[in-house]
Amino acid sequence: MLVSGAGSNLRAILRAEEEDGFPAHVVGVGSNRASCPALEIATAAALPQRSFPISAFAGDGEARDQAMADWFTSLGASMLVLAGYDRILTGPLLRAFPERILNLHNSLLPAFAGTMEAVQEALDHGVKLTGCTVHLVDEEHVDGGPIVLQAAVPVEDGDTAESLLRRIHEQEWRILPEAIALLARDQLRVEGRRVLRT
Repeated sequence: MLVSGAGSNLRAILRAEEEDGFPAHVVGVGSNRASCPALEIATAAALPQRSFPISAFAGDGEARDQAMADWFTSLGASMLVLAGYDRILTGPLLRAFPERILNLHNSLLPAFAGTMEAVQEALDHGVKLTGCTVHLVDEEHVDGGPIVLQAAVPVEDGDTAESLLRRIHEQEWRILPEAIALLARDQLRVEGRRVLRT
């Protein structure tokens, strides 16, 4: 997993791992931030964790992504899950896990793509329905890969970004483990822009 924030989705995946028959497990957690709280969750769970600050790679994103690809590969990772990771992946990581990278975004894509402020943008735009999306990462567009799962969340009149995000998180914790399980079981087939279950 790659994370940048508090790690609530990491917690959700670790809970899913405890269920009988869950077909995947986290082998390592990486971050672009050394002080990322999610890394503390990884440490508490006795998972390998490592930070990859861009400053350690002289600002070279491709060099950092190659180092991350090498590290995850050395841990035996077969897929990569981005859960609140706030950087755009470059070629070395994309090539290391072709069609095996899931990203979680807190909007109903394609709406409000390419931003870490999607919840506030949804409120500012006045939408009545937003939510979250898990999609496969591709090289062509930020937050533009084929959609695996989505969950809708109604916007309430009194919502703030914080209150709306809390309800979106509840759906993220449900659909991200489901998407991981589908990919781990090879139950997804991509046809053009569509992801079909096999």
